[in-house]
Amino acid sequence: MAIKDKVSSFGKFLSGMVMPNIGAFIAWGFLTALFIETGWLPNEQFASITGPMLSYLIPVLIAAQGGFLTGGDRGRIVGAIAVIGCIAGAPDTTMLMGAMVMGPFAGWIIKMFDKLMEGKTPAGFEMLIDNFSVGIIGMLLAMLGYLAIGPIMTAILAVLMGGVQILIQYGLMPLLAIFIEPAKVLFLNNAINHGIFTPIGIAQAEETGRSIMYMLEANPGPGVGVLLAYCFFCKDAKTRQSAPGAVIIHFFGGIHEIYFPYVLMNPKVIIAPIVGNMCAIAWFSFTGTGLTSAASPGSIIAFLSMTPPEFMVTNIIGVAIAAGVSFAIAVPLVRSMAAADLDAASEQMREMKGTTEAAVISDTQGGKIVFACDAGMGSSAMGATRFRNRIKAERPDLTVEHSSVDTVPADAAIVVCQRVLSERARKSAPTAQIVTIDNFLDDPALDALYKALTELARAHELKAGDVAAPALKEEPAPELALEEAPVLSVTVDDIQVGCASLPREDAIRASGELLVKKGCVDEAYVDAMVERDRLTSVYMGMGVAIPHGTNEAKDAVKQTGVVLQQYPDGIDFDGEKAYLLFGIAGKGNEHLEVLAAVCKAIEDVAVLEKMKTTDDVAWIAEVLNG
Repeated sequence: MAIKDKVSSFGKFLSGMVMPNIGAFIAWGFLTALFIETGWLPNEQFASITGPMLSYLIPVLIAAQGGFLTGGDRGRIVGAIAVIGCIAGAPDTTMLMGAMVMGPFAGWIIKMFDKLMEGKTPAGFEMLIDNFSVGIIGMLLAMLGYLAIGPIMTAILAVLMGGVQILIQYGLMPLLAIFIEPAKVLFLNNAINHGIFTPIGIAQAEETGRSIMYMLEANPGPGVGVLLAYCFFCKDAKTRQSAPGAVIIHFFGGIHEIYFPYVLMNPKVIIAPIVGNMCAIAWFSFTGTGLTSAASPGSIIAFLSMTPPEFMVTNIIGVAIAAGVSFAIAVPLVRSMAAADLDAASEQMREMKGTTEAAVISDTQGGKIVFACDAGMGSSAMGATRFRNRIKAERPDLTVEHSSVDTVPADAAIVVCQRVLSERARKSAPTAQIVTIDNFLDDPALDALYKALTELARAHELKAGDVAAPALKEEPAPELALEEAPVLSVTVDDIQVGCASLPREDAIRASGELLVKKGCVDEAYVDAMVERDRLTSVYMGMGVAIPHGTNEAKDAVKQTGVVLQQYPDGIDFDGEKAYLLFGIAGKGNEHLEVLAAVCKAIEDVAVLEKMKTTDDVAWIAEVLNG
């Protein structure tokens, strides 16, 4: 793995500890901004909440999440216990950095202990040993935190604060932008902001009521300048059209990741946000402004909410300076681009993120993996089938199923779903690990999941006698095993090649109309296909989309069938290109058989690639019919 990828992976891991707990930062931030002595609505009683929340709640949440990432549910508990020692050992220091160190370390320790004890626990003593091991290891790590980790983190923070004082004294604060902006693209922003800047900002705010440290990473201005340059001056129409939406998401939503692909497609553009942020930091330093607490996420709404009333205009000017300078520098860099490939840049960012999406999986021996989509019948069924066939040789102990995102089985260890459905999945399966993906066929997170699961298998050294019953026997729906996939009975009249590109909805409707023409469905099914795509994308990955109707449209299906339309220039699905659209309809559960047959037909990558460009309709029909 390249150094950049390693740094990105490390940054994403650190971010994985912070991001699930952003709500706690927001709660603390609003309490601080509103009720401290210099806040908008000073209130001594409510202000007293901020201290315990910052000193105890947030570090415990971060440490618990870090422990979970490395050691699963047991790691979560040990991490929370261990960080209390750090907090007690350094009562005058906010132990955010300590939590980021102690949480993952504690999770790793309990994971190593569990591996050591595997197969050695006497029958009937499992619960006793499990609980006592967590308690004793947690106690020992808390003592270590009290004696060593807490004091060490305090010393490191003191050194960092001394460095900041030197930068302030000699007017060098703007130089921090040289490190901050590239760190964002490598996903180190949350770790730097909350692990380093926030603790320093807390110490400063205790003396003056505000701190510039809260502003360094959260300022949305530098990213807005880059995106506005793409809005008005990018030569590539698709990239130019996507930029205005990105501006809104970045500026008002605070999701800075939205502009990373625009930098990655032309790395020279990173100069623009660096200089823009340098100018803004210089302005903030000159005016003596600051925020009362951390602005999370980094939207203009959060930024101004944490601004003291007397500095409101000053901070707005600072954001405008950052955006204006960044825009001015980015314009010539964007205009000089020979070509813009937002798809490639987005894919690069997804790969950077995906390397750790499922990199750490708690012990899943004999466990159940559930692929979930909105209805639990279409895309999730294909995803489950493909992953089951991929993993079964290395992990025959695993059960791989598919279900509706709202009816995930209670015993699911891992739930794989599209990002848009992740919150519903968490509500449905609160004890399962959620692996979020963009598509069900070739997402980097699926590769990371496969790698993690196979590495666990090697660690356990599974024996043939310990293997659980194959997942096929527990599958609640008709089986989709590729080797048993039925014939599709596709004719040359069901296939259209060389189709001109269409808007996404029009292409789905065209697929539906071909099913109507084939006599498979009524007209009402076409609207249901569009509605299904609105609920969750019908894009499967690998350049393939499979439009199909919602469950409510079953009555509109006359007979099972499949049609295929080839679009050599592709159909845009949220930044992904689909070159083959398989429109399907199935009576009862027969759509599962159709999915199995389609999955078998595209299993060979070489065949799939040829199918995207060939004009030999007879050959395509022969391939699909097996």
